[in-house]
Amino acid sequence: MQLSHFDPALFLRDYWQKKPLLIRNPWGEWRNPLEPDELAGLACEEGVESRLITQGDDRLAMENGPLPETRFGQLGARPWTLLVQAVDHHVPQVAALIDPFRFVPNWRIDDVMVSYATDGGGVGAHFDQYDVFLVQGLGRRRWQVGGLCDSTTPLLPHDDLRLLADFVAVQEWILEPGDILYVPPRVAHHGVAVGDDCMTYSVGFRAPSRAELVEHWSETLVDAMPDEDRYADPDLARQANPGEIAPAAIDRLHGLVTEALADRDAFARWFGQYSSSPKYPDTDWRPEEPMEAGDVAAMLAQGAALCRNPASRFSFVRQGDGLLLFVDGESFDCEGDMVAIAETICAQDHVTVDPSDAGLALLTALVNQGSLAFEEEI
Repeated sequence: MQLSHFDPALFLRDYWQKKPLLIRNPWGEWRNPLEPDELAGLACEEGVESRLITQGDDRLAMENGPLPETRFGQLGARPWTLLVQAVDHHVPQVAALIDPFRFVPNWRIDDVMVSYATDGGGVGAHFDQYDVFLVQGLGRRRWQVGGLCDSTTPLLPHDDLRLLADFVAVQEWILEPGDILYVPPRVAHHGVAVGDDCMTYSVGFRAPSRAELVEHWSETLVDAMPDEDRYADPDLARQANPGEIAPAAIDRLHGLVTEALADRDAFARWFGQYSSSPKYPDTDWRPEEPMEAGDVAAMLAQGAALCRNPASRFSFVRQGDGLLLFVDGESFDCEGDMVAIAETICAQDHVTVDPSDAGLALLTALVNQGSLAFEEEI
């Protein structure tokens, strides 16, 4: 699935994280990849993150899933919206929607959220901290975009939803099936279904905050530090006023902190593991019976293709002549022909290879942790 008449380099230069862009149906022949009933079925399942937003007299109300199957028959004529997160983890046809947007690095990709709305349904005017491509799948939706927001932007009082108190639209479009609207981070936007059976696929991207990086990187460092790694001043000299924290002490204390934080190689390994950690770590994708390397080799020799688990995250960092491969929070040091294998499985959803013993060990490990599977098992 590719986008026709779309220039990724031009988009990245002129629009990415800069301004919204409407892309009228670039798919050639658009086919909605998921039926509304299938989406409703996912919202009823344990382990699937879903929300139901209903329109009251003067405000929106939100319910978290899993939803009872009978809930949809109780909704009546008022507008409502169903949101289901990470549908790409469960439906290969939805996962395929990510492929045209892989001009953005793997580690930035979050998931595909799917929404279904009845006439007039929506989630209210809001802003997000991430980039999103809003793909209209079924029906029609009116999208309005406003100005740039931040942490000081006034919000309406609401326990569950972050809704803008003062939304002023500066652009407006009605999206038809196959149309795409790109919205950069912090840009206010508001979507309302025009007619029933409105489905939208939100291909979302991640951007860690500075606070998040400092917190989690620091926690990792602290866990590995021995208790005897402390401040020391064997060259201490008497000072005029004992109440002063001397400049030399501040320099030494500051160095204790910054020297640990400044280890770039350690940070790269940590970030690869951190950013590739599964979105839902409690979900176990491992095969019921672990595979032996010989079984993996036999299937590859027969031409069987290994496929990436849509819920898995693959990325790598180059390291000299080799690289560090990160998959679902685990790191693998790759050298020799393992480098080409690692690059291939990061770039392609389906892989057919003839690996060495080391490459076979890597692939077997990835199969047994549920990150890869042979095609018939997906």
